[in-house]
Amino acid sequence: MRKLLTAVLTVFMLAGCNSAPAASAEPANSSGNHGCDAFEECESTTEAKTASGTAFKTEYEALNGMTNSSGKEHRTITIPETNPFVKTTPAEVIQKTEAGDSFWLYIGDPKCPWCRSVLETAAAKAAEYHVDQILYLNIWDEDGNEILRDKYVLEEGKPVKQSDGAPEYARMLELFHDVLSDYTLEAEDKTKVEIGEKRIFAPNFFRIEGGKAVRMTEGISEKQKDSREPLTDEILADEQKLFDAFFKG
Repeated sequence: MRKLLTAVLTVFMLAGCNSAPAASAEPANSSGNHGCDAFEECESTTEAKTASGTAFKTEYEALNGMTNSSGKEHRTITIPETNPFVKTTPAEVIQKTEAGDSFWLYIGDPKCPWCRSVLETAAAKAAEYHVDQILYLNIWDEDGNEILRDKYVLEEGKPVKQSDGAPEYARMLELFHDVLSDYTLEAEDKTKVEIGEKRIFAPNFFRIEGGKAVRMTEGISEKQKDSREPLTDEILADEQKLFDAFFKG
């Protein structure tokens, strides 16, 4: 039921961007879009800068009302003063998983519009289910450069790795393999090209139990077709169902 993200040939035209789609492009989310993959598919360089290590609430709310370089406004969201999100590192995630720990994990980014569409519901449902800690990782730096994941582009219809992710990324793909989606790029002629690995998109929420990833959700309603459209009652109801299933298990 998921629809794979569209990716096209790389054209280095956007400041702070690192793959091909035009700055105005917005990924549709019909039938279960994976959320954000490449930075410029979901954002352009933001005018707001947030310092590393700031509290989750401050980090996300700092972009409220701000616009990116293509003139698109970030969704205004309100994160509770008391929220479960605690910044972590890829190395810590791997260490905890390999040690057989159980924990919650969110991977996304303040600049990801799909993430901003679901975080209020995620925070509310976490509180409802008494989840007191969710570790989180960002996928981009302030300029939209990947700081976690590998990056592939299509050249003459063939996938080419443009940059390596963080050293820990390949291990995370192994550890979370069972709950991740296949990574497929779509060329201009709509041909789908298998990359041959899984992919972490944004947002991705994980439950790890005893060192095993047992479930994952994006929290995105299939009724939401655009990352910045108003969140209707139907969309929000879908989000609540997705996070109910995720936190309840």
